[in-house]
Amino acid sequence: MIRPILRHGAGILHAEASPVIAFDKELETLIEDMVQTMYAASGVGLAAPQIGVGFRIFVADPSSGHSLDELITVINPKVLEQDGIQTEEEGCLSLPGFTDRVNRPSRVVLSGYDKDGSSIKVEGTDLLARVLQHEMDHLNGSLFVDRLHGFRKQKIVRRVRKLQRTGKW
Repeated sequence: MIRPILRHGAGILHAEASPVIAFDKELETLIEDMVQTMYAASGVGLAAPQIGVGFRIFVADPSSGHSLDELITVINPKVLEQDGIQTEEEGCLSLPGFTDRVNRPSRVVLSGYDKDGSSIKVEGTDLLARVLQHEMDHLNGSLFVDRLHGFRKQKIVRRVRKLQRTGKW
């Protein structure tokens, strides 16, 4: 089932997500819904808080559905390693229509669990590293705009507030 994606300003997007405890049928359904929602929105990643579920789960596919072999599900992820630096344009399904250049490590290694509860380790470089870190931010209550400073951040926040006031957000 495709679920609505929450937008910047929704409380759950700005709170730290809770660990998953039960690896059951409900979790499997949630993950299936997240994958369908991500692909329907033409995204490369989606965290559970973006659909109103406060658990530490994300799905990612840097191929945008062109190669199902690249679909990753990570539950209760933790960053093990980060190194390098990359600065690229970044957007977010919870901030539609807004992008900006964001600095992130060019390599990241995460540990976590798959949908069956088995331990996994995921290493990403370049785009995958960016996606993994972007989704980790969501689980920690942060959006890409929170990584911006000064005028660049203010510009996006002001435009979002104006859209909210006019009922277009």
